[in-house]
Amino acid sequence: MPEPDFTGRFAVAVGNFYTDLADRLVQGAKDEFARDGITDADVEVFEVPGAFELPLAASYAARSGRFDGVACLGAVIRGETDHYDFVCNEAARGIQNVQLETGVPCGFGVLTVDNMDQALARAGGGGKRDSGANAARAVLRMNEIRRQLSA
Repeated sequence: MPEPDFTGRFAVAVGNFYTDLADRLVQGAKDEFARDGITDADVEVFEVPGAFELPLAASYAARSGRFDGVACLGAVIRGETDHYDFVCNEAARGIQNVQLETGVPCGFGVLTVDNMDQALARAGGGGKRDSGANAARAVLRMNEIRRQLSA
């Protein structure tokens, strides 16, 4: 197996069904990447319609060979139907499959909440509940482990 080529570039796949939440999640991820010296020039954002499409976008990015990791961001807010369960489960399963199949870290920053207040509390603003920042941090940490183990 060839040695990984670490480029120091990262992808952000974001479901923009809830535009305001998407913008906040992306900013949280970019802020976290910046803490590690990764500039906006090294972060490429790919917008998709919603959380259900995130695994395919992550797969495209991971398999492109252009990125060391993918932060997957979005929001699913519980409604009155089973749609919530299907979307949450498939987004989580799909994103996990991408990272296991490709070896490219994929951070899970998809809000799975009951209402907009819960979503807003977890979208941006820094701190432990900033899901955009947490997804970026997970990608960075897993990429660090991958580097250590491939050296």
